[in-house]
Amino acid sequence: MRHAPLAVLAVAVVAMLVYGPIVQPAHYHEFADRRVLFGIPNAADVLSNIPFAIVAIWFLLLPWERVSPGFLLFAIGLLLTAAGSSYYHWAPDNQRLVWDRLPIALAAAGLLAGFYGRTHATRHEAAIAIALGVFGIASVLWWSFTDRGGAGDLRPYLLLQLSPIVLVPLWQAHARSPRRERVLFIVAAALYVAAKITEAADRPIFDALGVMSGHTLKHLLAAAAGAALLKIFKRE
Repeated sequence: MRHAPLAVLAVAVVAMLVYGPIVQPAHYHEFADRRVLFGIPNAADVLSNIPFAIVAIWFLLLPWERVSPGFLLFAIGLLLTAAGSSYYHWAPDNQRLVWDRLPIALAAAGLLAGFYGRTHATRHEAAIAIALGVFGIASVLWWSFTDRGGAGDLRPYLLLQLSPIVLVPLWQAHARSPRRERVLFIVAAALYVAAKITEAADRPIFDALGVMSGHTLKHLLAAAAGAALLKIFKRE
């Protein structure tokens, strides 16, 4: 069990190397809901980023002794996601998408560092958070650089974004984390997976509901995942 997280990560890296570059869908920027509200284009996708800011500020208002360096980076990433995603959805294109993905990568890096520090006896969480943050930034820049060559490679970015879903439960199991903490992370992970599913079903959900697209719902579910993680600290 102790080496399971490393083995899983190694398998994922090898699988991605064998699979080859993962490229962005050709029509990625063609979102279903393009309605204008109060002069805001794509208003639902822009305004649905507000919950990210609310959750992030809630995190940052916690007593400082509760927020470790990793979770501080996670909260800052969430706050920047609210701004970066709003900026992107105002006029979606690949240049603006960089500013959407950078804060998401920082949030994922912070989440990994925070839970690693929470489940391991380490005094180096700040250094781990910085290293993962640098990797996160590099993963987005790598996609942007390779995209200029006509085939943007999302593998490092996706690896960082999805790693917490697999690694954190393994760390928690090894550390015998409190049941409440483990359940809350599972809830957060389930909400995030649901967010990715609704993102992929952007148009069908909009056609079915009429009032909300899959991408708008993705933002709300992902923010709810952040709120579930926040609950871990509210009882401490």
